[in-house]
Amino acid sequence: MTDNQNKIEKLIATLCPNGVEYKGLGEIGTFTRGSGLQKKDFTESGVGCIHYGQIYTYYGIQANRTKSFVSEELAGTLKKVNKNNLIIACTSENIEDVCKAVVWLGDEEIVTGGHSTIFKHDQNPLYIGYFFQTKYFFDQKKKFAKGTKVIEVSAKDLAKIKIPIPPIAVQEEIVKILNNFAALEEELEAALEEELEARNKQYEHYRSELLMLGDDVEYKELGDIGKLKYGFTEKAKEKGDARFIRITDIGSDGHLINKNAKFIDITDKNNEYLLKENDLLVARTGATYGKTLLVKTNEPAIYASFLIKVELDNSIILNQYYWHFAKTNEYWHQANNLVSGGGQPQFNGNVLRKIKIQIPPLTEQKRIVTILDKFDALVSDIAMSLPAELSARRSQYEYYRNKLLSFNEYVN
Repeated sequence: MTDNQNKIEKLIATLCPNGVEYKGLGEIGTFTRGSGLQKKDFTESGVGCIHYGQIYTYYGIQANRTKSFVSEELAGTLKKVNKNNLIIACTSENIEDVCKAVVWLGDEEIVTGGHSTIFKHDQNPLYIGYFFQTKYFFDQKKKFAKGTKVIEVSAKDLAKIKIPIPPIAVQEEIVKILNNFAALEEELEAALEEELEARNKQYEHYRSELLMLGDDVEYKELGDIGKLKYGFTEKAKEKGDARFIRITDIGSDGHLINKNAKFIDITDKNNEYLLKENDLLVARTGATYGKTLLVKTNEPAIYASFLIKVELDNSIILNQYYWHFAKTNEYWHQANNLVSGGGQPQFNGNVLRKIKIQIPPLTEQKRIVTILDKFDALVSDIAMSLPAELSARRSQYEYYRNKLLSFNEYVN
């Protein structure tokens, strides 16, 4: 970074020694508001289009091909986007997303519609695109943002936002550095996800090997070794005495998801639904049916009605052993065959009782649990470190982006 920064500093010293002029976006380009495009207008092929919602859910800083298309007939009525134009989402539900922009770098002309603004200019397009991601831009757009539930920044106000305009050679060098940063971030993310996938496969392999016990180990139905109890029916709250655990709180790895936690007050009515460490919960309906949670804390929590508590006879089977079994292909093969069909799969207590599981001696169960717990902890650590590592890299990237796009202002 230092060598590149020195190169930029030398360019600035040579090309603009007295500072860089700041101009309103309206001084360096023109804004055109789109209209008339809805998601129902999308076709399998035709003229490429970018819907404003896709700008903050699908696209990054740049694009050279579109996700969606519209008919040529409709395209003739929509606003046109040419190479190097910015498409700006001028409305959003939050201040962070409003004015997010994508730079169109494709050679063909595409179209956009309502809630989008097209910015045509004669600067380096990615320099402008990166500027739209800076804190300096954010602080300015925030002053112009209007609305509460739906936030909007008009083209008239966008035109007032100031941007530093160094010589094109400086813009190009900045873009080159930031592109390299973005590429390194993508490489890091891919490497971390590859590592996580490899560890998951290793975990799955050992779990399957350890839990395939041979024909000499007896199978028992869950209903013969445990009792099942449905959860408490009540609405969740933003605050309360205890965590209110719902089906959406069980992650794909069988761990509790803490994001968007809900709560409930403890009363005589729901006290019997309080959980303790090592309790097992199974989701019984919807897309999460069959997923099993092992409660790993003693913090007060109550489980909701679409969950089933499994109370095992621990003289026969360990809760931790069953939890690892409930993540195997054998378990899911049984679950998928037993669950009722229709629009909303139902995995009720009568079905869950029929799940069959091999029961080795408790000493063997403990040995298997010890090994699989280590794999689970390793995978969980990698899964937790991935977003933390990416967040640290993005913070570094944002710091340099803000720094690279800040200049001493030229004053006449």
